[in-house]
Amino acid sequence: MRTLTWAVRLTVFLLLVAFAAKNVEPVTLRFYFDLALQLPLVLLLFVFFAAGALLGALSLIGTLLRQRREISVLRKQFPATDPAPPPPI
Repeated sequence: MRTLTWAVRLTVFLLLVAFAAKNVEPVTLRFYFDLALQLPLVLLLFVFFAAGALLGALSLIGTLLRQRREISVLRKQFPATDPAPPPPI
């Protein structure tokens, strides 16, 4: 299973490298007030992908902190007297 996972990762990586090699022409990103930024297409796509991933991760922080707080409150309300090992999966 590990070999298959690494084979898929390597294939995706090689496809992305081939995509990057084919899209190195500069494109112009136009903003308001006649501002423009000229970058290679691959770099521009990577910047927007990274920004989206960062915003997605930041949007989960509130939920994660709320769940951790709720878990700590529940652990204080119901202390484990005899911690049993988790059942096998």
